[in-house]
Amino acid sequence: MDAPAGPVETLRWRGDRLELIDQRLLPQAFAYVACSDAAGTAAAISAMVVRGAPAIGCAAAFGVAVEALRVRGADRPTRDAALDRAFVALKASRPTAVNLFWAVARMQAVHAAVRDRDGFEVAAALVAEAEQILAEDLEINRAMGRHGAELVADGARIMTHCNAGALATAGHGTALGVVRSARDAGKRVSVIANETRPFLQGARLTAWELLQEGIPVTLVTDGMAGHLMTQGRIDVVIVGADRVAANGDVANKIGTYSLAVLAARHGIPFYVAAPLSTVDRTIADGSGIPIEERDPAEVMGFRSERWAPEGVTVLNPAFDVTPASLVTALITERGVVRAPTRAALEALFD
Repeated sequence: MDAPAGPVETLRWRGDRLELIDQRLLPQAFAYVACSDAAGTAAAISAMVVRGAPAIGCAAAFGVAVEALRVRGADRPTRDAALDRAFVALKASRPTAVNLFWAVARMQAVHAAVRDRDGFEVAAALVAEAEQILAEDLEINRAMGRHGAELVADGARIMTHCNAGALATAGHGTALGVVRSARDAGKRVSVIANETRPFLQGARLTAWELLQEGIPVTLVTDGMAGHLMTQGRIDVVIVGADRVAANGDVANKIGTYSLAVLAARHGIPFYVAAPLSTVDRTIADGSGIPIEERDPAEVMGFRSERWAPEGVTVLNPAFDVTPASLVTALITERGVVRAPTRAALEALFD
């Protein structure tokens, strides 16, 4: 299937099933994966068919919805048991992205409120909530983009890490949403995209997205960031987040912490764009954020290609934690928090 000419639809609802762009295939191929039950949706999240904290949250919400549709004709105990299993399976699919747990909790609350109704009404209510979560995420991303664009100067050369664009959200993006909004405001911007080892989200996804929209992008390896900073070729760093602790510590794709240290060393602003649903107020600081350890095969090669010797010991943490002290500002849908602190983050929720 050819890539779309218009905006990227990372997730699309087809009335009885969820369809997800298979991000494992990009940029060589463009195709959707259909999910018609919670187990299939959880498997797609775990296998990285869909990734990016906001997109994972939206996908999990629809995973509950499709499960409710699947069992809507069954009796109450059967429906409840199926949905309870769905909640567990979806929450277990990725441990670090807090948006997943936030979205599932919203769906659980709706289910608790309507579970006594007819199965068809229960399913309709859960589908409506999932659609609402999707619509809200798109609007939140646009709001973040507007706030963040004010921090971006005309002509800015922006470094980003991993993919925090439309492919990681319901649309528009978080970090790339800021880039898009700056471009839409008439600013001349360009992006330096780190390839983001080992899953290559920057090389495969960020570069593809930006080329689709005609935004100038240069691909570099992760290890080139410091060199480019010494040459004065980076004006600002903007990344997304998978979880933000109550004190402002940020968990994002592995390599983000190193990038923040380099930015601080060279006096370059380091911005994090993340919706409030990514802020986990139950975790005091970054030391409490669970870090997903992924399959060693991702480090040893890519798809069918292998370059590391069999038997070598591999570490593959998918995320690292950047202390709040290294974050110049957190960009949210409710505004920009400079030098984020616990009190400043709490004020956004009041």
